[in-house]
Amino acid sequence: MDEMALSGTIASLCTVLGAIPALLLQHVSHRGRDSLLAYTAGIMVAASTYSLIPSALKLSNMLVLTVGILGGTLALTLMEKWIPHTEPKHSFKREAVNGKSLFFLIAMGLHNLPEGLSVGVSFASEHQDLGPLVSFAIGLQNVPEGFLIALFLISQQVGKLRTMVYSAGTSLIELGACFAGYHFTSRIHNIVPYGLAFAAGAMLFVVYKELIPESHGDGHERPATFAFIVGLLTMIGLTHWLR
Repeated sequence: MDEMALSGTIASLCTVLGAIPALLLQHVSHRGRDSLLAYTAGIMVAASTYSLIPSALKLSNMLVLTVGILGGTLALTLMEKWIPHTEPKHSFKREAVNGKSLFFLIAMGLHNLPEGLSVGVSFASEHQDLGPLVSFAIGLQNVPEGFLIALFLISQQVGKLRTMVYSAGTSLIELGACFAGYHFTSRIHNIVPYGLAFAAGAMLFVVYKELIPESHGDGHERPATFAFIVGLLTMIGLTHWLR
């Protein structure tokens, strides 16, 4: 429990860590932003397919994996449909503060739910090395995510202090999901593989529906593609190193 709390807190606060450099920048090129998005996507794909999915299969079977992944995909689909969702614009032109900032924060908060869940569920599983590995992966991808959150808010003329507060708020959502995932799966052990597969499905939904299309929105498909592959290899390499 203590190890889960510490690891989950560190992983969540990496969002705030990533937001700090954005406060010092006035502008980031479209190419740089798209590369960051694609790099994040690569890390998330590796975390899902190289850690969560194999672990779910070890604890269960293909049927459980399928149900869990489809459940995670469906849950994110319904959330996106019911809750107002606004993508960050590719333009960094200064605009008046409006509801777009709030909608974007809601969207990022939704994205953080499966991330926190994956950390909590991983610590509740029988694989002792899975929890630290998944929390490290989530923390790593939270750094560029926090950078993008802060960059978008600043572009919407949100003050720096409020930007940090909002970034911390999204990380708290992830931390809450981490504790919820841990306590739920630790009481009902058979649900662990479903939780792992659910988190993997939700993360893959975010990658394919949000990050990859957004990273290709300005015509920088080639650098984004290379950034995605580098992110994928980074996570796989870290996985081997930690093992």
